[in-house]
Amino acid sequence: MQAAIRLSRRALTRKQGGPFGAVIVREGRIIARGWNQVIGTHDPTAHAEVVAIREACRKLRQFHLDDCVIYSSCEPCPMCLSAIYWARLGRVYYAATRSDAARIGFQDRTLYREIQLSPTRRQIPFHTLLREDARQVMQKWTEMEDHVEY
Repeated sequence: MQAAIRLSRRALTRKQGGPFGAVIVREGRIIARGWNQVIGTHDPTAHAEVVAIREACRKLRQFHLDDCVIYSSCEPCPMCLSAIYWARLGRVYYAATRSDAARIGFQDRTLYREIQLSPTRRQIPFHTLLREDARQVMQKWTEMEDHVEY
């Protein structure tokens, strides 16, 4: 956890994004590091946890991290939480809470609320187009004998 917090401090000095850091550990060794780089990369998905997950997957050449643990300087936002589940990390440790982040202006509350709403009731308009065309492609994927499940 100390390494994750050190990375959050580094983020402050580099002025690339918010004060957040994360490390991924496998077999007691740090294999990936990430800090918030949203501003520096112009990438709203460049949160500390996502950056660390990308690095770990690239290094291990796999997309599941079930034998790894992530340490984050703050409770993961909804996007990072989703990435953690997609990567199937084995465990999550965090320092500051989402309430602590909200006190300094990081409002994840809206995202948590929006996720629960029907797409037609969200703040950003969502519309379905060409559903049947997309479903046909999905069906073909399930019929492929060599498709990779994830």
